[in-house]
Amino acid sequence: MRTLHKVIIHGFKSIANAEITLNSLNVVIGANGSGKSNLIGVFRLLERVLSKNLQVYIASEPDRFLHHGRKVTPKLALDFDFGKNSYGFTLKSTQDTLIFENERVEYSGFWNYGEPIAVGHKESKLEDAAKSYHNKIPQYVFPKVRNLIVYHFHDTSNSSPAKQTSDIDDNKFFRSDAANLPSYLYWLQQKHLIQFQHIEEHIRLVAPFFDHFVLEPSKLNEKKIKLEWRQKGSDAYFDAYSLSDGTLRFICLAILLLQPKPPELILLDEPELGLHPFAIRILAEMVEAASKRVQVVLATQSVTLLNNFAPNDIIIAENDGMKTTFRHVDKEKLEHWLAEFSLGELWEKNVLGGRP
Repeated sequence: MRTLHKVIIHGFKSIANAEITLNSLNVVIGANGSGKSNLIGVFRLLERVLSKNLQVYIASEPDRFLHHGRKVTPKLALDFDFGKNSYGFTLKSTQDTLIFENERVEYSGFWNYGEPIAVGHKESKLEDAAKSYHNKIPQYVFPKVRNLIVYHFHDTSNSSPAKQTSDIDDNKFFRSDAANLPSYLYWLQQKHLIQFQHIEEHIRLVAPFFDHFVLEPSKLNEKKIKLEWRQKGSDAYFDAYSLSDGTLRFICLAILLLQPKPPELILLDEPELGLHPFAIRILAEMVEAASKRVQVVLATQSVTLLNNFAPNDIIIAENDGMKTTFRHVDKEKLEHWLAEFSLGELWEKNVLGGRP
C-alpha cells in the first residue's frame, strides 16, 4: 500500500537534487558511501523536525546536513508528496544552526491551496497548525508525516534498549529502537493472540532452539516487565541477554512486520545485519507481505536479500564523487539477463550499477 508518493530533496548531505517516486515496496541498493543511507536520513531529519527537536539534533553542526557545507549549499529543502496533499520545509543556515526559511503544506484537488505555515522559526509549527489552523490541511497532513517511522535495531549490546525492562503499559506502538519490546509483546499476547503466535512461529523458523516467550508482570514490581523465553528441552532461565545478536534483531523485525497495525511507512537501514542467509530469506518474505498492507523503504547491501525481490522494487543509489543520484531499475533492459541470472548476481556483475 502506497502512502508517500514522492519525496523531493534539495541540498541534503550527499544529495544535491533528487525527486524519487516511491512504490509500495522500495529496496535501495548501492555501494558504500553511495548515499542510500542518506535517503533514510531524510526521514530521520523529518522525525526530529516533527518532534520539535531540530536544534538538539543538528547540535551546532549544520555543515554535516548541507550538501558540501554551507558555503556551497546555504539551505536544504525537503518535500513529502502524499498525492493530493504534501508537506515540506526549507532550512537555511544562519550563524551556527539551521532555522526554517518556511514550513509549508499544499493541497491539489477540486481546488488548489498552498501557503507557508510559518517562516523564520527554529522548531516546527505543523503540530500547532494542525490543532488551531484556519483550514483542515495541516490537520490532515500532520498524522501522515508523523507515521513515517525509521526503525533501527542494530544495537544489541548489554545496554541495548531491546534488552531492558520496560513499563508494562508502554504498548501504544512498537518503539523505533524496540525499547518497549517485552511490554509490546505482552500486549500482543493478551489482545492479538493470532499475530503473537505468528511471530513465535517465524522465530522458530530461524531459531529452532526457541520454544516460546514467557511474558508476565514482574513479581517484584507489577508495573514492569522483561523479556523471558524458554528453550526447547530445557528448564533453564533465559532472557534477552541470552539471545544472540542476530536472533534479537530478527525478533524485533518480526514484531515490526507482523504486528496487526504497523505504521503507514516503515523505513529500515540494512535490516539484514547479523542474520543468517535463511533468516534473510524469511525477512524478505515478511517485508513482501507487509508491503501489501503498508509502505516499506529499506536500504541494503545484501545480495541474498536483493535476490528475493522484483526489479520493480529496486532503486539504485550512485555517487559520482560529488553527488548522489537515484534511479529505478529498467526491467525491460534486464529481461534477457533475468532469464539466466538473479538480481543479486546482476548486481555483483555490475549490470545493475550501484557498485564502486
